[in-house]
Amino acid sequence: MTTMSAECTALASLSAVGEARQAARTFLETLGQPAIEPEHADTVILVVSELVTNALRHGGGAYTLRLAVHPDTIEVAVEDSSPRPPRTRTPDLVDGTGGFGWHMVSDLARATIVTPTPEGGKTVRALLPRRTGG
Repeated sequence: MTTMSAECTALASLSAVGEARQAARTFLETLGQPAIEPEHADTVILVVSELVTNALRHGGGAYTLRLAVHPDTIEVAVEDSSPRPPRTRTPDLVDGTGGFGWHMVSDLARATIVTPTPEGGKTVRALLPRRTGG
């Protein structure tokens, strides 16, 4: 299979995370069958949601989502304007201020990569499996 990709850019809004999830669903649907197993598609949507939420909350209020399919993986890349990399923190079980997302992304992904952008921000990439055992 050749590599396919899609891109979505948005500013912070009430619907931004939902729009990113829908863009990911549409991208996965265009891959055809059996490009990705259903449980792995759900994982891609969850990781998109977490990375976009983090970009909006901690990365300056705007993001660019890029999705790409490779022979064994789906790549989710989210760019924002903050140079600060994601950090692991203790989840807040009292005040609900978060701390769960980066743990989850790191656990679900085969690899996470954070690279600075020339403009001073960063791109966070998660490589996710397409198939069980693949």
